[in-house]
Amino acid sequence: MREKSIAPRAAEVPKPNYNEVWQVGSRIPDNRFAMKMWTLSGLSWKQMAARIWREMSRDDVFGGAAQLAYYFLLALFPLLIFLTSAIGLIVGAGTGMRHALFNYLARVMPSSAFQLLDATMTEVTTASSAGKLSFGLLAALWAASNGMGAITGALNRAYDLEESRPWWKQRMVAVSLTIGLSILIMSALSLVIAGSHVADYLAAYHRLSSATALTWKILQWPIALAFMLLSFALIYFFAPDFREQDWKWITPGSVIGVALWLLASFAFKGYLHFFDSYSKTYGSLGAVIILMLWLYLTGLAVLIGGEVNSEIENAAARQGATDAKRKGAKSPRSESKAA
Repeated sequence: MREKSIAPRAAEVPKPNYNEVWQVGSRIPDNRFAMKMWTLSGLSWKQMAARIWREMSRDDVFGGAAQLAYYFLLALFPLLIFLTSAIGLIVGAGTGMRHALFNYLARVMPSSAFQLLDATMTEVTTASSAGKLSFGLLAALWAASNGMGAITGALNRAYDLEESRPWWKQRMVAVSLTIGLSILIMSALSLVIAGSHVADYLAAYHRLSSATALTWKILQWPIALAFMLLSFALIYFFAPDFREQDWKWITPGSVIGVALWLLASFAFKGYLHFFDSYSKTYGSLGAVIILMLWLYLTGLAVLIGGEVNSEIENAAARQGATDAKRKGAKSPRSESKAA
């Protein structure tokens, strides 16, 4: 009788437990700084605040903000001359962009400081012809870039960096940043003005409700905020003497810097509205003192944002983030001065 051949049965493969796979995968550390950045590199808010305060004292941030206020004062009027001249040459004088620029400044700056700035700019533009302003465009750009050069030195101190770029390269970076920020300002103003006209047109001629124009007037503030965040990100990326780093559109330092600047500006403006003692103390110089104090708060916000980015990245580098730099290091693979 013929025996039947029995084939061996294949071993059953157990089904994977996807819950265990997920738990194991979640415990694998992500050594990228972009992932650690928004978790403060594992530090608590209290630890991060203590480190930032210690570094602010060590880097003399308050003294650096006073230096920036001096350079900002010298660079503010050349920057506005450059902006208004560029607006007249590129988009024309009748577009309302200059009025929109000064309107935004009036909302942020203290009233007496803005009146001083507006009166000075009116005096300069009426005393000079269009040809003279156009001829002085490059000179105004060169003078305005001095403020950006001062920011470069202050941010190098925040990151414990020694400046190694030649003089011409430092000046080229400062001029390029000044031009870039001017383009951002003009782009934001163009977007706000054009969007407002388009919203009014659609509401008037296409029987749309007035909510369309109101919606755009509300949206213009987040758009302006986005351009401000981008401006801070450009400064923190290009100004310090780094060799290698990855571009990040938004960083904790830029968010905190912009938030502090807006908070300090509106708080200072509100204080002066109720307790304006500077004009009584300094007389006709009161507006100048107020402008200097507002520029001091502006420089302080920029430097605090730089300290925040520096401390978060330094903590991430010490935890093994492959794309983060330690204090004093110009690239993720270079050794810091303290190492």
